[in-house]
Amino acid sequence: MEISARNSLKGTVKKVVHGGVNTEITLELAPGIELVSIITKSSAETLGLVEGKQAHAVIKSSDVIVAVD
Repeated sequence: MEISARNSLKGTVKKVVHGGVNTEITLELAPGIELVSIITKSSAETLGLVEGKQAHAVIKSSDVIVAVD
């Protein structure tokens, strides 16, 4: 994966909470350090985000974007 954003944090999906339109993703970056992002439900499904999957939190400006390899 190549991306222009400078801040990418690799972690493990710890929790996925689907809503009607959005999904809340909790990534564990290190033991006891978590990051939470709200993305569209469609994006979570397309990325195959499930507990235990490795993913990247990509921070650009005030947004956190979740990416997978």
